[in-house]
Amino acid sequence: MSGNLLHVNATVTCPHGARATILPAQVRVVVGGNFAASVADLDTVGGCPFFLANTPHPCVTIRWVAPSTRIRINGSPAVLRSSTGLCLAPDQAPQGPPNVSVVQQRVVGR
Repeated sequence: MSGNLLHVNATVTCPHGARATILPAQVRVVVGGNFAASVADLDTVGGCPFFLANTPHPCVTIRWVAPSTRIRINGSPAVLRSSTGLCLAPDQAPQGPPNVSVVQQRVVGR
């Protein structure tokens, strides 16, 4: 499945609306003026408002489980807009897929 490559300033949110921050693992590959995202990056979510049984159970990280099959960035698969991911709580419980709403429009991969 093809899609636009994500970069560190792409707008990615958890299913509950909290914004994700991508800390790049590499600083060599640039798309749209920003570092390209790969599965090696640290994707954190801050301020997730989700509660489970009256206990805070926020999304804190994103794990990309189906990234690009063809594009590698420093040996790690690139993350595409069409990539499948999971937002995870502190106890690693899956919270749902991340939502990608804004991404650069020039570079497309598979």
